[in-house]
Amino acid sequence: MLSDTSIRKAKPGDKPVKLADEKGLYLLIQPSGAKLWRQKYRFEGKEKLLAHGSYPEISLSEARSRRDEARTLLARGIDPAENRKAQKAARADRAANSFEVICREWLEKKRGEVASSTYAKMLARMENFVFPWLGDKPIGEVGAPAVLAVLRRVDENGARHTAHKVRSEISMAFRYAIATGRAERDPCPDLRGAIPSPKTEHMAAITSPKEAAELLRAIDAFRGTFVVRCALRLAPMLFVRPGELRKAEWSGFDLDKGEWRYLVTKTKTEHLVPLAPQAVAILRELQALTGTRPYVFPGRDPQKPMSDAAINAALRRMGYDTQREITGHGFRAMARTILHEELHIKPEVIEHQLAHRVPDTLGTAYNRTKFLRERRAMMQTWADYLDKLRSGADVVQLRDSA
Repeated sequence: MLSDTSIRKAKPGDKPVKLADEKGLYLLIQPSGAKLWRQKYRFEGKEKLLAHGSYPEISLSEARSRRDEARTLLARGIDPAENRKAQKAARADRAANSFEVICREWLEKKRGEVASSTYAKMLARMENFVFPWLGDKPIGEVGAPAVLAVLRRVDENGARHTAHKVRSEISMAFRYAIATGRAERDPCPDLRGAIPSPKTEHMAAITSPKEAAELLRAIDAFRGTFVVRCALRLAPMLFVRPGELRKAEWSGFDLDKGEWRYLVTKTKTEHLVPLAPQAVAILRELQALTGTRPYVFPGRDPQKPMSDAAINAALRRMGYDTQREITGHGFRAMARTILHEELHIKPEVIEHQLAHRVPDTLGTAYNRTKFLRERRAMMQTWADYLDKLRSGADVVQLRDSA
């Protein structure tokens, strides 16, 4: 029988040397000096060989333990080498079907469907809140209790809204796994109500004509870069989503027709924004500076749009609290409220211009040309109304207090 002392003292030769232990186990010493554990055994009349690692990574006692496990399998009529192959294949299959692997596949698919910032946030939520606990589990073995434990951990950290986002994204990953034949059901519907609904938080917005007038005058007095000033002047007039404004490309504009066409990133639908002459005048002035570049509002790198923080940073420089008073997104709420309550524009026309999904009687979720005549008139009325607010003219409130 071998001992640790004899193994350590054993020297390599010009040819491989075998040092026998017992019950088929031996140490193979290569000319290179490598010391490898091997076990000879017979199965169904054939001599076979099983590797048990190398010394000293695998100690003598560990090698003997592995030999005995192999002999136990033989006694049960199982080929240890084939058993090892099957276990390795099973581990590979489990790894290939782990929650993290499948979820990353789904995220990669979503990358081309959502804004880059949205993809980055989804990936960060998974890496921070989900993968450490569910990542290495086969997706078919991830049940409602395991998902709930993840959600509660996020919720208990005071991030209830994030917990609901995570639940939705886990559910989408499961639906992708079902569609690709690697899971049978989504456990997330079983968890409805398990995490209380988050309190609704509305984006900060100014919705009274008086405050809107003060904001418009503050924008006129803003002394930032010309590009940011133009974006600030257009934001209340066009009331598109902030990301859509800052990523606007000249290729989508027809200033002669007074139109801007682009793809809404949130709904993947084509949208048309009628441009009042006031908006066209601002864009023509800006075109002289940035018209040869892809983006209407380029950032420091002329091949990229301006930062998503630029508008909010400008509002803060103007003295506005972007947590409680107004944000770049708040211009949409300002337009929606004042157009309806002060100018009596029909809600469906406003919602269509906001590019919201509002099904019509035919079941169409969105049609970029719907209400186009009314929307053109509305955008002109809105631009004129903003001019009057900015100049301090008396704007008659069309509704009484009732």
